Amino acid sequence: MSPSPRIPAQFCPPVHVLDELELMRAGILAGPVGPDQLVSVSLPPELRDAGAGDTVELTDGEGVPVAQVPLAQASDGLVAAGAPTWLSPRSSRPFEDLHVTDSSSAEGPERLVVVDGPVDGSALEKALAGAGRVTVLALASLDGEPAPAALAAVRSAHAAATGRPEEVRAMVAPWSPRAPQAGRKRELILRALAGGAEVVEVPRSEPDAAGAGLGGGTVLFFTGLSGSGKSTVARAVRNYLLEAGQLVTLLDGDLVRRHLSKGLGFSAKDRDTNIRRIGWVSAEIAYHGGMAICSPIAPFDRTRRDVRTMVEERGGRFLLVHVATPLAECERRDRKGLYAKARRGEIPEFTGISSPYEEPEDADLRIDTTGRDVTELRDVVLAMLDEAAPRMVARD
Repeated sequence: MSPSPRIPAQFCPPVHVLDELELMRAGILAGPVGPDQLVSVSLPPELRDAGAGDTVELTDGEGVPVAQVPLAQASDGLVAAGAPTWLSPRSSRPFEDLHVTDSSSAEGPERLVVVDGPVDGSALEKALAGAGRVTVLALASLDGEPAPAALAAVRSAHAAATGRPEEVRAMVAPWSPRAPQAGRKRELILRALAGGAEVVEVPRSEPDAAGAGLGGGTVLFFTGLSGSGKSTVARAVRNYLLEAGQLVTLLDGDLVRRHLSKGLGFSAKDRDTNIRRIGWVSAEIAYHGGMAICSPIAPFDRTRRDVRTMVEERGGRFLLVHVATPLAECERRDRKGLYAKARRGEIPEFTGISSPYEEPEDADLRIDTTGRDVTELRDVVLAMLDEAAPRMVARD
């Protein structure tokens, strides 16, 4: 009896890897070994289990297999490396018909006009003037929920080609300025798509002039020890803004744990997951132009910085408020007796006692609530918010 075939493991790599695979498949990028070689992708060790074969299927965010790649053992762990077997195209994205393919550059342009974000219309028109065959290339990653800058770039390219003679066409190459070796990848993309054509890069306009229609929201993120007063100040700010007619979503620590993070414990891993869930939801709110106020403990610097990145990549504004009330004052206020239980060893991994709180060095505002009135503290936060995001605050 022949053995059952071994099923390849599946792994969804970061978006920049999917973008690179797409460009490799189109013949625009090559890997480090040869034209069909894949840049090594680090994999979690659990992929090499008893049921996994000698290859891994790299999938997109929707689970669609994009390429099958050999597994290999490297000095720093398991990797996918080698010649890929191409499977399905990525899941559909906005402006799918404009994305590069292996036949996109069959007839090269005389001028390649490049945009990578929101651009001024007159500057784009100037770049198009006086040329024959023109390709307006948007460098933009549109996987999942695209960043506002990426959408603005593609919309500009599409609008420039719409209603014009066939000599002008729009094209999208997946690229993000945040990807590893972004500058080198950009250089290779332009070289491949331009051939010997003139390359004109249109500079970005100011963000306020983007007209992207997405992003522009704000996440006001309070962090501090239990009992520091962060939730009290956060609610006071929320109440003021609601009374002034502003729509606001409050993601308070206890409320989130009863709903969004129900079932999570208080281990370092679960607390990290809780903050990342809050970050993802708040980034979505900011992406659609809204405002989220969050007030978890959020003790770990790396996680807070990752949340900031989530929000900013979605076109939002992230404002971090460190409620730096001293530990002794937080213990004095403790109505639930949590600190006393933690000191008796009844609550493991309690922030400030048996688990560290990493004070932020990148806070936009730092306040100590000791002996201060909540209205005074609310107004300090509102003043900071008014300066950073004036349209969010309707002050008297």
